[in-house]
Amino acid sequence: MHRENTIPAFLAAKDLGVTGVELDVRRTLDKHLVVNHDPIVEGMVIANSLRADLPAHVEDLASVMEVCRGMRVNVEIKNIQEPGEPTYDDTGDFARQVLSFLHDTNWSEDVIMSCFDEATSALVRVLNPDIEVGWLLWDVEINSAITQAYVLGLNAVHPYFSLVTPEVMDHARSLGVEVNVWTVNNAADIKAMFDLGVSSIITDDPALAMSLSG
Repeated sequence: MHRENTIPAFLAAKDLGVTGVELDVRRTLDKHLVVNHDPIVEGMVIANSLRADLPAHVEDLASVMEVCRGMRVNVEIKNIQEPGEPTYDDTGDFARQVLSFLHDTNWSEDVIMSCFDEATSALVRVLNPDIEVGWLLWDVEINSAITQAYVLGLNAVHPYFSLVTPEVMDHARSLGVEVNVWTVNNAADIKAMFDLGVSSIITDDPALAMSLSG
């Protein structure tokens, strides 16, 4: 088992033959894009720290994306106003930098951008009408969120899997909004999501999901 959001983990996923991976991008004080799930690492707030001061296991986005060539990548922008997040960029500069990086490295057609923050998701759509954008959902009324995603011109919603029902899938299909679920690790839950017809499953056990996909 490899540490999440590290190059060995993404290489292991590629070796399994998965078609896509998900990663979490953050920005340091000196505006380096790095890959890490949590906002704080070894006592340091990433957004308030210099890149050189972060531990070695925190990867640069550029290095991770290079080893992910050939796979589809869900790039989650970690920018949301909530108690667990010590910083929030309300200027849009963080999202703009990620989009510029993806454009400059020829990734725009092989990614889907995602964020829990509705404003950030909407901004990404405005800044780039062609890139795929998904809105991550947790504590929301999901059918209303699907309607809002449609209004904003987003391609998908990314709800926690337990929110998804046949009625939810019918509503999403009626609006042409894809449903990509997270984080589904139990065999019965994975099978249930496949049976519902979700577009993709984010899981910590890709080998299990692949074995059930047929």
